[in-house]
Amino acid sequence: MEINIDGIETKKLVTHSDGRGFFREIIRVSDPIFKEGFGQWSHSLMFNGVTKAWHMHQIQTEWFYVATGVMRIGLVDMREDSKTYKNTMDFYMGDLQESQIVRIPPGVAHGVQTIQGPVNLFYLASEEYNPKDEYRIAFDDPSIDFDWLAGPPIK
Repeated sequence: MEINIDGIETKKLVTHSDGRGFFREIIRVSDPIFKEGFGQWSHSLMFNGVTKAWHMHQIQTEWFYVATGVMRIGLVDMREDSKTYKNTMDFYMGDLQESQIVRIPPGVAHGVQTIQGPVNLFYLASEEYNPKDEYRIAFDDPSIDFDWLAGPPIK
């Protein structure tokens, strides 16, 4: 995945497999990617065809991990003072993808789309839920160069 938004970070995960299954460590409190710390842990189950976009926070940082299914992640930098203002990212997480977590800083709008479901998305937030830190943007906002209705590129 090419990172073109300031503050987006990923951590590649190591999987230990054997005949019983696998073990995968997701995050440690000492990980540099986890500097903001723990506020809340959430689980979202999404069925095939579900798109949730756009959502943003001004205070909290989030870390995404897709445990099952395949999810398309869309990101757009909404921070006017950022050197990557309005840059977008579009990538996949989950089954048959590189195992990783992604860190989404405040001011970066994010959306998700189930490509193959159901999808189990686990995410940590640096803060407890605060409705005053919840911002929504329409999925088809013309100021954002991102098309949730487009399929994968033909190569």
